[in-house]
Amino acid sequence: MLAAQGYVCGRALATVVFLSLKLGRPLFLEGEAGVGKTEIAKAIAAGLGRRLIRLQCYEGLDASSAVYEWNFPAQMVAIRTAEAEGGTTRTGLQEELFSDQYLIERPLLDAMRPDPAGAPVLLIDELDRTDEPFEAFLLEALSDFQVTIPELGTITAPLPPIVILTSNRTREVHDALKRRCLYHWVDYPDFDREMEILRARAPEASEALSREVVAFVQRLRTEDLFKKPGVAETIDWAKCLLALDMINLSPEVISDTLGAVLKYQDDIQKLQGSEAKRLLDEARASLEPA
Repeated sequence: MLAAQGYVCGRALATVVFLSLKLGRPLFLEGEAGVGKTEIAKAIAAGLGRRLIRLQCYEGLDASSAVYEWNFPAQMVAIRTAEAEGGTTRTGLQEELFSDQYLIERPLLDAMRPDPAGAPVLLIDELDRTDEPFEAFLLEALSDFQVTIPELGTITAPLPPIVILTSNRTREVHDALKRRCLYHWVDYPDFDREMEILRARAPEASEALSREVVAFVQRLRTEDLFKKPGVAETIDWAKCLLALDMINLSPEVISDTLGAVLKYQDDIQKLQGSEAKRLLDEARASLEPA
């Protein structure tokens, strides 16, 4: 199913995805940025024909921003209108103001709603960017698959959503949350698997160019860099080279397009001059038959 969506993965990851779907357990994926954690949620949603609901985490994210908000501007208009027209009781106005009509659903509440296509895929992306209070709230929400809105009451999901949590491990996520999930570390792929990924995502690239690109990126990951390139950068770089009509790598082309692979100036600076040629020579040597 994943391969049909252009997602290439190993047996271990495919197995834990299968078990997550079969057992109805949240799936917690950790790994470096750009290794395909977010993409697997997209592939699962597309493969199952379900809606993908994404909660992008950030520092300071709280429960209200993740669950719901009231449409205050629309409520104020309704209050002004009621005051001008008269005849509406205070209780009646309050019931109207705090109804579904003025409710803005955020990802967690949206994921609890019934869906004709089946339970949606809820992607809670980069959980490590949030703080511990939000983790504690999430633990409760994922335990019972319900959220409480003081003005409306408790809303329970008729079918639990398919939950995928990701983390780049900039900090440790609490054990209590991890215990609720099936866990998998998504690592950088080896040469052969990265070639499979590149064939799936950039099929127009020639075999020779793809092999050089993957070999070079694999060598690059062994260097002392602030941020090593992920699979996403490999794909981006290959597409950049195709846009330039390149048929093979050269030190000049590498220097010109490093911004597709490396995202920090200090890392790019290290690859200037003879360093790019050295890595390219090593990459080509690794491609030669023993």
